[in-house]
Parts: sequence; structure tokens; C-alpha cells
Amino acid sequence: MALNAIHFKYNGRSRWGIARNGLVTPIPGDFATTGEFIAANTVEQLSALDAPTLRECDVELLSPVTRNQQFLCQGANYRQHMIESGMDPDAKKFNMIFTKASGCIVAADSNVVMPTQVRFLDYEIELGLVLKRSVPASTTITKADLGEYVAGLVIVNDYSARDVQIPQMQFYKGKSFRTFGPVGPYLCLLEPGDITHLHSLRLRLTVNGEVRQDDSTANLVYGPAETLTELSSVHDLHAGDLLATGTPAGCALSVPTPAKQKLVALLPERKKWELFLDIQAVRPQYLKPGDRVEASIRSADGVIDLGVQRNRIVKEA
Repeated sequence: MALNAIHFKYNGRSRWGIARNGLVTPIPGDFATTGEFIAANTVEQLSALDAPTLRECDVELLSPVTRNQQFLCQGANYRQHMIESGMDPDAKKFNMIFTKASGCIVAADSNVVMPTQVRFLDYEIELGLVLKRSVPASTTITKADLGEYVAGLVIVNDYSARDVQIPQMQFYKGKSFRTFGPVGPYLCLLEPGDITHLHSLRLRLTVNGEVRQDDSTANLVYGPAETLTELSSVHDLHAGDLLATGTPAGCALSVPTPAKQKLVALLPERKKWELFLDIQAVRPQYLKPGDRVEASIRSADGVIDLGVQRNRIVKEA
């Protein structure tokens, strides 16, 4: 059965543990990185742990993905999100890949700091895959052997400064401000039979209690196996690396339809982006200081439950 691992600080020491019913069972050993933790522990070993427990409310959450790991991302990977992003799902024939700076990774309950220069801060709930092993060469990964490469699952919120990302064509910069990558609270470690749940997980995100995103991983366009296969053909992957698999529809961003984009493309560059910013300015869905964002991912049968990620939006000091 899947286990929820937690990375936490208690009495000034960083530890790893197993979270169950509001309690945390500390795991023996010191593991500085997610890769080290995964390499040293199996679900079978951790299931047998019998040690004194701590109350989960008494520990300080840390991200279960440490900042030394690669933070890889897929873009426009749900059909309806592609449409709301101004793309034609039937015409797009490529897997959109980008990265976020690992320095933006923070704990699941962290405040998200809105930089003073950012006007349009957006949310993006995503299922994150944490790799079990290194892949140092081009490798064909299939659904049948995916469990050999994926150690576990996490919630990721890919916060994005749309007024940087889109007009400046800067995915990395617009998505990598400090605190723009909350991860966790749990790293759900999978047993081989759990991998089938990857295709039926419900993602749900609310802002101030209002549902903004609600979809299933059944609607992913490019699945984990084919994406990891493609990534391995480009560069090395390492145990503990994070792949965020894309966000469903419901973001604050508003993009013109492909037909309108063709018309807008005829405008002078400055006018085109002025129009884009004017459209975003009337969108009440963009986040503001004081907003509270909650994200959850779970399976219908409860076997997989990644917990609830809670963030408050605050102004940059």
C-alpha cells in the first residue's frame, strides 16, 4: 500500500518520516537530499517501521523535494487547458517542456511572495512525479515498467507571473521567483501495483474557498512514460528529480483564440502586448495579497491521498 513520507524539522534537526492519521513516525538515518532518501529506503522497509511517533502538528514542514534536484515541467498538457491557452489541441503535436529554478521550491504550507513588479500572479495545480532512479542514457519507458522509474507523487503548484512569462516570453523567469514552487506536503511512495492510479487522480484547487480547477489525470495529453522517454533522450535524469505534469483548465490567464491571435499578430509589437495586458487587467481571477490557495490530489478510493497544500499570497516586503 502507498505510504506518505514527510520531510520535516523537529528540535532544529531535519528528518524524514512516515505520516499516518496525524502522527509522524521518524525514519532512522540522515538523508540530505530526496535522491539519498529514495535510494536508501523502500516501501516494504518503511511499512515495517515501529517507532515512537510525533504529532504532525508539532513538526515544521519542509519540501519533500530538495533544492538540489531538477525541477522539470510540462506545459499545456490537459486538452481544456490547451484550449484556454489559445492552442488548438488537434494541431499541437509536441510535448511542451520547460524548467523552473529549484530555488523556488518551498514547503507546502509556505506563503507565496508576490514580487512588487508582478501584476498578474496565477496558480497551477499539478501532479508531480519524483524519480526512483537515475536515467543516464536515452531509454524507452513504457506504462508496464513505469513503476521502476517513479518513486512517488507530490502536489506541485506552478505559480506564474503571467506579465513576465507571456510578453517577455520568459517561462523560466516568470515561473521561478522565490516561493513560486510549493511542493508537498507528502511524498506518496508507491508500490508496483499503485502505479495504475496515475491515470485516475483528481486534482482540485480553490482560491478563498472557490473552486477554480477540478480535473482528472485521465485527461493528460502526454503521459508520464512517454514524457520520461523523451526527456531521457535529451539529458540525464536523477533519482529524486521532479517532473510536474501540467495543469488543468481554470487558470486566471486569458489568451485569445487562434483566429484572434492571427489578427493580433498583425499589430505592432508594443500594441500587441498592451492589448494582452489590458485583457488580463480585467480578470478578477488573478491572485492578490491575502488570497488563500488550497490544492489537493487524491484517488477516488483513497489509496492515494497527497494531502492538502495551503498557501497564502503576501506582498513582497
